[in-house]
Amino acid sequence: MGKGGLGNMMKQIQQMQAKMEEMQAKLEEAEVEATAGGGMVTVVMNGKHIIKSVTIDPEVVDPEDVDMLQDLVLAAVNQANEKVQEMQSEQMSSITGGMNLPGMNLPF
Repeated sequence: MGKGGLGNMMKQIQQMQAKMEEMQAKLEEAEVEATAGGGMVTVVMNGKHIIKSVTIDPEVVDPEDVDMLQDLVLAAVNQANEKVQEMQSEQMSSITGGMNLPGMNLPF
């Protein structure tokens, strides 16, 4: 590879790095919402997997059945997590042009 090819490659890497930094900032601002139990439990999570809120309908709060409430919260959190992972994959694919580059995992 000649000097011109290496310089061009470095420029492309720097551009990709800048795009990744921009993507990280967008993901931090982006939010997904997931529900369980027909909307009885709602979780809002940002693109960096930080839970921003949990809303529980008072009707689902039954002291005799705490296990069900725990299951609903867990299901909503897991669904939100899956949505964030899908969002991250879409963003990464747009940066890499759909190429699966080894070692190019998201840094969060």
